[in-house]
Amino acid sequence: MPSSPTALSAVALGRAAAPKLARLLTYRTVSSRVPGEMEPDQFEAFIAALPELFPLVSAGLQLERVNGFGLLYRWPGTASPDGASGDGAAVDGADGRGPAVLMAHYDVVPVEDPSRWDYPPFAGTVTETSIEGRGALDDKGALAAVLEAAEQLLAEGFAPAGDIYFSFGNNEETAGDTAAAAAALLAERGIRPWLVLDEGGAVASGAFPFVSAPLAVVGVSEKGILDVELAVEDTGGHASTPNRMGATARLARAVVRLDRRPFPASLPDVSVEMVQRLSGSAPLPLRPVLGNARHLRGALTRVFGLLGGEPNAMTRTTVAVTQLRGSKGSNVLATRATANANVRVAVGETVASTVSRLRSIIRDPKVSLRVVEGNEPSPVSATDNAQFALLEETIRTCFPDAVPVPYIMLGGTDSRRFTSICDAVYRFAPFRMSAADRASIHAYNERLGIETFGEGITFYKALMGAL
Repeated sequence: MPSSPTALSAVALGRAAAPKLARLLTYRTVSSRVPGEMEPDQFEAFIAALPELFPLVSAGLQLERVNGFGLLYRWPGTASPDGASGDGAAVDGADGRGPAVLMAHYDVVPVEDPSRWDYPPFAGTVTETSIEGRGALDDKGALAAVLEAAEQLLAEGFAPAGDIYFSFGNNEETAGDTAAAAAALLAERGIRPWLVLDEGGAVASGAFPFVSAPLAVVGVSEKGILDVELAVEDTGGHASTPNRMGATARLARAVVRLDRRPFPASLPDVSVEMVQRLSGSAPLPLRPVLGNARHLRGALTRVFGLLGGEPNAMTRTTVAVTQLRGSKGSNVLATRATANANVRVAVGETVASTVSRLRSIIRDPKVSLRVVEGNEPSPVSATDNAQFALLEETIRTCFPDAVPVPYIMLGGTDSRRFTSICDAVYRFAPFRMSAADRASIHAYNERLGIETFGEGITFYKALMGAL
């Protein structure tokens, strides 16, 4: 089937910019809490490559380092008090819009088993149809698309009316404190963004049962992230003389109880709106059901729970026990056994209420709970404002076959650090992603299609051109 003119343009854009992204994928910018896994020289090399790859951005935008390896670019708007240079506080641009912040991160997760990859994960291989490597989707692809879009706009002589900031983090996969530092820096300067856009959603195919159209899912909030350590202390001893309900057995019982008693389910307002918006793309018999989601909330909640996976996770706080530790010796009873529960806190819940429910499910005072790290769910950004309307309009222009819908992100992003200085924080990566593409994130064979990359560049050009 012949490609449409738009598709051909996206292919051409993606192919021309592919070597730039491929180059950025060669830097092992692994963010890790494990000593020795992070290589500072790789982060410096990544930063040093940007002026070579995007010279107009380097010449035309102001750049400052944040928290060591974080990058904060400022593209001064024509309405700024300092014109094209300086550090004056940003003011409203076109149509009374304030400054905008486009976010991405360039750190990546470690590669567990390189032998499972079709191409070496840090080789930055460009094939006929894709750019291969760790970080292609998460999240160097978005960073490269933003910079390439700006490079092209600068070449065309474009200047935004209001300031545009690019905030690129170096530790989103771990601490996320660079994004927090960037938000604090803007706050100190009296800058309150009109719009913040980070990674998160995508143009997803196969994302919702019975709906064949791709969904442009835009995150308007994200679940809280909570790590809780479960611990049991015991006397230990030799493994040849075990006692009942030792540390590991008691801990195992707690883990099983958590697995058997999921948190209560409910369909939040955002999910109801999402279902109603996609009803027009559902098969005819389902349209009235999905279109009346608000009145059928209870039944739909039960259906989502039965579907499992992502639909089920949309309805409740989830708990996944990800790490277990016991004795260091195979013939030694554990004096201390621990488990890490990674909890995604649903909107409407809090860290405190979640920990309280965990205690009530475990029902064992000998199992101690300690919050290792916790973030509350993000505030919900509106879907009836000018900011969301702009995102919708840009999505419909660049992805005419997609249905824009809001949703609550199940994972976490750096954008949660900006909710204190902006009421309109959204999460959307303008890339088409199949179920296999989404599964490759943090796994193996991560890749970004060349045409998909081109569509992302087109999206950011259109969005920045409208700011």
